[in-house]
Amino acid sequence: MSNIIYKDESYYIIGLCMDVHNELGKGFSEAVYSSALEIELKSNGVPYQKEVKFKIDYKGQTLSSHYYADYVVENKIILELKAIEKLTSSHVKQTLNYLAASKLKLGLLINFGEDSLSYKRVVL
Repeated sequence: MSNIIYKDESYYIIGLCMDVHNELGKGFSEAVYSSALEIELKSNGVPYQKEVKFKIDYKGQTLSSHYYADYVVENKIILELKAIEKLTSSHVKQTLNYLAASKLKLGLLINFGEDSLSYKRVVL
């Protein structure tokens, strides 16, 4: 049996996302779900940062381009939110790139846009 990285933390975060989805349902913009999730994180005492800026290095040089993680939870998990019809492999690849840029090991790709909350654990 293999160890699942940040199992308890990710389970808890996904549960908070489910609470948001159960309350709001599908159909809102990503920004609405993000605001609701921020309330859940705060009220449950989960340490997080929102819209964390990460630099991108190329051949030893830092690019002028960068990216913003929707959330970094407990300084170890990237939380990437979507409100779309269906997650695709390109969303997973995007999350992998975010993990590489941030040097973090786990990303949770959360989609509020389906009938039921969907998510993927993305491990670098």
